[in-house]
Amino acid sequence: MKKELVIVLDFGGQYNQLIARRVRECNVYAEVHPNTLSIEKIKEMNPKGIIFTGGPNSAYKEESPSCSKEIFELGIPILGICYGAQVMAHLLGGEVATAPTSEYGRTEVEVDKNSVLFSDVKDKTICWMSHTDYIAKPPAGFVVSAFTPVCPVAAMECPEKKLYATQFHPEVMHTEEGMKMLRAFVIDVCGCAGDWKMDSFVEDTIKSLREKIGDGKVLCALSGGVDSSVAAVLLSKAVGKQLTCVFVDQGLLRKNEGDEVEAVFGPDGAYDLNFIRVNAQDRFYAKLAGVTEPEAKRKIIGEEFIRVFEEEAKKIGAVDFLVQGTIYPDVIESGLGKSATIKSHHNVGGLPDYVDFKEIVEPLRLLFKDEVRRAGLELGIPEYLVYRQPFPGPGLGIRIVGEVTAEKVRMVQDADYIYREEIAKAGLDKGLGQYFAALTNMRSVGVMGDGRTYDYAVALRAVCTSDFMTADCAEIPFEVLQRVMTRIINEVKGVNRVMYDLTSKPPGTIEFE
Repeated sequence: MKKELVIVLDFGGQYNQLIARRVRECNVYAEVHPNTLSIEKIKEMNPKGIIFTGGPNSAYKEESPSCSKEIFELGIPILGICYGAQVMAHLLGGEVATAPTSEYGRTEVEVDKNSVLFSDVKDKTICWMSHTDYIAKPPAGFVVSAFTPVCPVAAMECPEKKLYATQFHPEVMHTEEGMKMLRAFVIDVCGCAGDWKMDSFVEDTIKSLREKIGDGKVLCALSGGVDSSVAAVLLSKAVGKQLTCVFVDQGLLRKNEGDEVEAVFGPDGAYDLNFIRVNAQDRFYAKLAGVTEPEAKRKIIGEEFIRVFEEEAKKIGAVDFLVQGTIYPDVIESGLGKSATIKSHHNVGGLPDYVDFKEIVEPLRLLFKDEVRRAGLELGIPEYLVYRQPFPGPGLGIRIVGEVTAEKVRMVQDADYIYREEIAKAGLDKGLGQYFAALTNMRSVGVMGDGRTYDYAVALRAVCTSDFMTADCAEIPFEVLQRVMTRIINEVKGVNRVMYDLTSKPPGTIEFE
């Protein structure tokens, strides 16, 4: 499909996919590529703009990620962000050095409103800084367009060559007017029309899946969550009965969820799918016995999933492709490429070295959660399924801190069910990005009746987020939290304490492990 394209060149930053997601918010298609992408390939792709991501290195070190200086002579608008800004400065003859004072977190930045990036921004605006190095001196031909008391070049630009750079991160929610800045770059500087829509993605993906799969057989790992459900329907539209959906109930699902998934996708459900349910609770509990380290749990769950799918594939016979609902945040947090690993997602970094399928197909790999939901609606999936609460692939295995046992699963299932029920009763469910109960590994003394208890603590989590890459703690009314606490302590055996997690992302993650 002919579409405007903005290329995001990845220098190893944690927000590389988020930048692409923000560009797509402007209805402009964006793809992430490594910083080593050749000049010839860039010319061939003919992008309307290029964005350099952040990264953890120092631009002036020889071994640090860089790119060809020729990129600045292509006449293509470029925006450098954080490390990307420093790469631009360094390659064009400016000076990058260790900052006398590092800046982290929300920072007030003073901007020059004559800059096209800041024309619609307040004179002083809150931005998200995260840097140890800084641009000590901009290259010849550049003017400083923003600064802070300790960062003399918070932004710089050379409008004649359409080169722009910000030391801060406009892509994160904590930069209050960041979307205005990015939109100004994409629309005003790059000249994009902003006419890319989700229906184009769905149409293109179905066509490419048909071409890739041909007459091959496909096995879809269906969890019943938003991502795998959209992936399943997408594949069903593409290859019909060549698809078999395998739902593995590994004993780590939310309360009653196994039966709910079967009711939607099974023989009596709304979709004409080949559906197989595998009850493997005891098998997973045995594998997880005695394991407390979060990454080890993720990898065990990921490998066991694959082994179950392989066994089911052998029963079906000659399955060529395994489909998973992997999305962009899964990929980046699993640390693929040069980005740091935050945690291994069981369907990305948690995969075993050997997988007995011709190929793994991940049709949603380039989408963020809100884009997956839009694709789901485009596919005709009912809203109640599309907007279902997100649930991690490893399930309750990573919402139980420490060893996973059947008894702990029961506790967290019951506590989570109560929490979700009370959130819905209070009418808060539509406004929250994600909310759940987790079981901590902390035990403490309590008093119930006239007796002493020594039981577990449940932690409640609720966040507001648009992209699941950054998130803020949700302000749930105290009376609702009190009601949840009272019910959990009275109704869930083994729990005597309830806490509310106030941590944002970053520095925390949305899940506990």
